[in-house]
Amino acid sequence: MFLKKILFLFSLIIINFSFAQKKRKIDTVYVYEKVIVYDTVYLEKSLNLKSKSLITHPLTISEREIKNVYKEDLDKQKSRKKIKRKIFNTFQFGVEAGIGFKDSDWTAIASQKKQQFGENLGVWISKRLFTSPLSLLLSAHAYHWNSSFDLDANKEDTFLNGFYFTKDQQPLLFQRFNNKHFEYALQLKIAYEWKNIRPFAGILVNHNTYKMQFLVPENNVLNKLDDFKSQQTNIGFSFGLQYRILKHFLVFAEYQHYKIKNISLKNSSFDFDIFKTNNTFVESKINFGISYAISKI
Repeated sequence: MFLKKILFLFSLIIINFSFAQKKRKIDTVYVYEKVIVYDTVYLEKSLNLKSKSLITHPLTISEREIKNVYKEDLDKQKSRKKIKRKIFNTFQFGVEAGIGFKDSDWTAIASQKKQQFGENLGVWISKRLFTSPLSLLLSAHAYHWNSSFDLDANKEDTFLNGFYFTKDQQPLLFQRFNNKHFEYALQLKIAYEWKNIRPFAGILVNHNTYKMQFLVPENNVLNKLDDFKSQQTNIGFSFGLQYRILKHFLVFAEYQHYKIKNISLKNSSFDFDIFKTNNTFVESKINFGISYAISKI
């Protein structure tokens, strides 16, 4: 009986095994990745240290080091003051040249209000005022003005042609006249320097000379040419602008204005005045030019 049970169980196992061989199943395999994250945790913890175990050296500054630092600071301040004193106390000087146009009231009718063209040369010297950007400039110029008209009695009939008589009845015969003349000016100006721009304004003392030519008597014969001159010294004002284009070169534009009183053409050999008036005439001019600083700026 027991043997039968064993045989029956064995036969069941064989049958199941045979069916399992016929039907093959696909198995699913699961792969798991184990990720381990390690975190670092910092804890602040006070440590009880005994002062006996620490050896520190106290910070010491010697008296010699303090004196050296103080001396260096004083030397720097002195050198800065010397540089400022050298800059602001040093005179600067240079030369300039230019061209200009001039208007004159008293010759306007004869010249048909044409402007006179002229050339000029000058020298200047300047000095800074304290530590400010203001400068004081002193300049001297010589101007040569070309004629804008020409009255010649030998070529044409002008409104000045004819005989003139001195107070002792000596005859004078008009020959020629034009407004060609030399002019000299002395100027005192204040300039303000901002970057490369330098505006300025000031006063001027102007001296000009006009000439008129007459035939005058010599040994009771009217055959000698002589000049009658008008020499005027006038006070006026000027203003303008300079612009630095290079370290030593500046270009400038300037306006000048002054008045002439009591024009009179005289000759020391004759008691005679022509054009003697009590009127006041205005002369003004515009100049353009270039200035060169000889000294360092």
